[in-house]
Amino acid sequence: MKDESRVLSSQLSRRSLLRNVGFAAGGVAILGTTVTANRAEAKPTQKLVGYQDTPKGEQRCDNCSQFQAPSSCKVVEGDVSPSGWCKVYAMAD
Repeated sequence: MKDESRVLSSQLSRRSLLRNVGFAAGGVAILGTTVTANRAEAKPTQKLVGYQDTPKGEQRCDNCSQFQAPSSCKVVEGDVSPSGWCKVYAMAD
């Protein structure tokens, strides 16, 4: 019975518990960083940002700081028209 008690206490020692908690915390941190990085790469859909093929007054994709000629955007998924507009419009400097 004493041997069983020693084996059990060595398996549940404070050192092994702290080591395992450390491994788990490290794994969660790495996983969280990976998920965040993948999420940052995903662009919102045109529907989500209210994209339209026509300008909104003077605001148009080709004078937005996010626009990438000839027909793409740094932050919105898919092809965009230079004369289009969406809710994430940001005036170019």
